[in-house]
Amino acid sequence: MTVQVGDKVPAATMKVMGEKGPQDLTTEELFAGKKVVLFALPGAFTPTCSAAHLPGFVVHADTIKAKGVDAIVCVSVNDAFVMSAWGADKNAEEIIMAADGNGEFTKAMGLEMDGSAFGLGTRSQRYSMLAEDGVIKALNVESGPTFEVSSAEKILEAL
Repeated sequence: MTVQVGDKVPAATMKVMGEKGPQDLTTEELFAGKKVVLFALPGAFTPTCSAAHLPGFVVHADTIKAKGVDAIVCVSVNDAFVMSAWGADKNAEEIIMAADGNGEFTKAMGLEMDGSAFGLGTRSQRYSMLAEDGVIKALNVESGPTFEVSSAEKILEAL
C-alpha cells in the first residue's frame, strides 16, 4: 500500500558513502525533528534522472534550503558506490545520495515499480515528497514514465 500525505515515513535503513565506505542511514536519523525534501527515481545514470531530475534539485538546493529545509535526499534502488559516483558526477554536494540497494525503503513506501522490461528489476517510482518530523506533508508521484510532478520546482511550490 502506498503511503499518503499525513502518514509517517516508514522505518527503513539505507546506505550513504562515508569516509570508510558505505554506512547505514536510518529514516529515524534522517527525518526525526527535521524538515526534509526527498526525491526518488528509477536509477542513477539513467536518462531522465541524470538529465533533469537530479540536476533540478542541484540547481535549486540553496533555494530549497532557504525555505527552512534541513536536508535534501535523493533515493534510488542502487548501491552506495553508484550513488556516490553519480552525486560526484552531477555536483550534488548539497544532496544526500541515499542508496536503497535492496529496495527496503521503496517497498515500505509502497512505491516500487517493475523495470524488468528494461533489465532494471524492481526499482522506485519517480516521486518527490516533503516531510516534517517524519510525517509526509506533500507527496508528488509520477504516473508512468513521465517527469511532470516530482521536480524541484514542484516541491518549491509546496514549500
